[in-house]
Amino acid sequence: MNSEAIFEKINGEIKDKILEAAIAAPRRISVKVERGQLLAVLAYLKDQLQFTHLATISGVDLGENFEVIYHLSNDTTTILLRILTPRAEPKIPSVCQVIPGAILYERELQDMFGLLVENIPDPRRLLLCDDWPQGQYPLRKDWKFNRPAEIIPGGK
Repeated sequence: MNSEAIFEKINGEIKDKILEAAIAAPRRISVKVERGQLLAVLAYLKDQLQFTHLATISGVDLGENFEVIYHLSNDTTTILLRILTPRAEPKIPSVCQVIPGAILYERELQDMFGLLVENIPDPRRLLLCDDWPQGQYPLRKDWKFNRPAEIIPGGK
């Protein structure tokens, strides 16, 4: 099934679950959904249209909101499944019940953006050390790096 046929199926069968869909480029479809519809749309894409490969999950700090982008693909097409979550309440549902391999990407979002991934099977830190300061998220636009004083061995 080509990208245009997939696009038509999405617009026809789950139109009530999506906010918008567009063909972003050849063989690439962008679909925006609400947080509450994420699992239903993801299950549809996986079960009905064979989008079984999750390449990554990206996070973007947009200021007032965070955008989370799920990069899914099948044999012919890539879908960018997008959700927004407000900075004031940065929560997203875990998609591990639909795609178990998503756990590493979800743990990365927790570490680097401070997003709360609800019902994640293993919420431990992935990239940051255990003594990393709480409330410090390196990929947020408002994060400031405070360089520690340099220590020169044998110096003053």
